[in-house]
Amino acid sequence: MKKETKKKELAAALRYKQNKDKAPVVVASGQGELAQKIKEIAQEHKIPVYQDEALAKTLVKLGVQVEIPPELYAAVAQVLVYVYQLDQKAGK
Repeated sequence: MKKETKKKELAAALRYKQNKDKAPVVVASGQGELAQKIKEIAQEHKIPVYQDEALAKTLVKLGVQVEIPPELYAAVAQVLVYVYQLDQKAGK
């Protein structure tokens, strides 16, 4: 009988200050209960959540307070565009 494996929930939070940061920085990351807490905090503060399991897995491996490496720029740029578009729709 095949055993069902449940994927652990993953989450990572990024910060990018255009005139301060050279690249986006991972400010929180985790899996399981910690990932759920990160997502709850994002919702409480009306911070957009972008779903990308592969990117989350990579960001969690980087650790916290780490700038993303150049090979992730394209993937993270998609996240930033998504957030920018949401801000534009909300009139921010």
